[in-house]
Amino acid sequence: MPCCRNSIKSLRRLLFAACLLVLTAASWAGRIEPSFANLTAGEDAYVLSAEFDIDLGSHFEDAVSRGVPLYFVLELEITRNRWYWPSEHIAGRSLSYRLAYIPLTRQYRLSSGGRLHQNFESLSDALRVMGRVAALSVADKGSLKLGETYQVALRLALDRQQLPKPLQVDAIANRDWQIEAKVLRWQFIPVSTPGGGAERESK
Repeated sequence: MPCCRNSIKSLRRLLFAACLLVLTAASWAGRIEPSFANLTAGEDAYVLSAEFDIDLGSHFEDAVSRGVPLYFVLELEITRNRWYWPSEHIAGRSLSYRLAYIPLTRQYRLSSGGRLHQNFESLSDALRVMGRVAALSVADKGSLKLGETYQVALRLALDRQQLPKPLQVDAIANRDWQIEAKVLRWQFIPVSTPGGGAERESK
């Protein structure tokens, strides 16, 4: 039946076009994924070391290269589970980043915490530095009890509230203008060491 065959062929074309569109859109969208995280005991505080794989996606890469500054927030929260009540917040830390392109010098500038500024020749170099956290103080020594189990959640995400208004709308309604930020969760148990400090245990 020629009519049925033509319908099947048309359906196959539509399915192929839909799959191609999905794959293309996925390449446009960005992602931020933690690949490593560790809490250790410093002299006066517990400190965080972490690494993130960052892909802004083609739309945001183009936007920042055209002079649109992008803001990101690193967030860490330490909680303790309670069977009789919601989890108890123990400690937390947030750190803000600003990524911008400077046409005059043709460099990318990364600012962190509102104080530290670094310039880079390429966007990939700037993202590589933003994706590495070293010895960031996140909790006082006295806020965590040795031997207790704590839940840790870590995320680095685009701050959509600081985008220009038109992009805020796109970031909500259009997947092409979104950066998926995954949350890394793990258990942390402070334990005493022979030297009198503490080290990380997780599972």
